[in-house]
Amino acid sequence: MSTTALPSGLLTGLDVFVGGPIQHAILPNGFVHQLQDAIQTAISVAEENGATTFSAHRVEEFGAQTAAFTPEQVSVRDFRWMRKCDVFVPVLPVLEDLTLRRTDGTHVELGWATALGRPIVMITKQPFVESASHLLKGLHRVGSVRTIDFDEFLDKPSLLTEAILAATERQREAVNAGFVA
Repeated sequence: MSTTALPSGLLTGLDVFVGGPIQHAILPNGFVHQLQDAIQTAISVAEENGATTFSAHRVEEFGAQTAAFTPEQVSVRDFRWMRKCDVFVPVLPVLEDLTLRRTDGTHVELGWATALGRPIVMITKQPFVESASHLLKGLHRVGSVRTIDFDEFLDKPSLLTEAILAATERQREAVNAGFVA
């Protein structure tokens, strides 16, 4: 069964970088199941709709191959993906105590995306949990940021396609108006 309700091919030609916690989501019994499902769903939705995806989770097999990569390799690879992508989709899960799961790398990537003018479609609990930093909560003031509630995304994955289309259309309009290089 398809994870989307929209016609396929809507994201054809777009490069989508899907990110989220890796190191702090590897538990003794494996990767955090709900997070893995959410990331795999985001990748599937993008690809089913024609996008090319970049994902450290897929490359590193959700933590099973993380040790095979050096910090230098990961930094260079992820920055290259950020420069190439049309939209960044970070998945930021919340723990049972209503704190964000630690994800230093994803927060660095959010900074890269903002600095490079990449639209961001963030999948996380809405409204933001109290523990989320001011910089995360206010990122929409300095970058093109859309949010999708984590649970709503799990219930209706096509929300991602709609948000990517809206985010990249706004980006295309800005480029055409000469506001973005």
